[in-house]
Amino acid sequence: MEIKELTRAEEQIMQVLWQLEKGYVKDVIDLLPEPKPAYNTVSTIIRILETKGFVGHTAFGKSHQYHPVVSKDQYQNFAADKLLSGYFDNSVNRMLSFFVKKEKIDLKEADAIMKLIEKLKDK
Repeated sequence: MEIKELTRAEEQIMQVLWQLEKGYVKDVIDLLPEPKPAYNTVSTIIRILETKGFVGHTAFGKSHQYHPVVSKDQYQNFAADKLLSGYFDNSVNRMLSFFVKKEKIDLKEADAIMKLIEKLKDK
């Protein structure tokens, strides 16, 4: 299945579903920040996510319990690849340099990245 990019609202709903692992529309709304969107709005977004292949459901009478079909890891990989190719010409070096210049990476994180690089070199 090809993963498609999510809108901001769809991604917000998916973040909640990944956290819940399964839940009803009301459960999703409960975990959304204030101001809470309308029930019908969340229900519509979840149905769109189902159409896109991100969400599945189990029917219990007239109620539907929803669950993620695409894992958070799968979407993270998709989003990271899109960011890397779309903004940094597939250059991890350019991307890391950007975050360092913007001071989005502190020394502890930079050290952890260097350790990962050293581990990769040892393989």
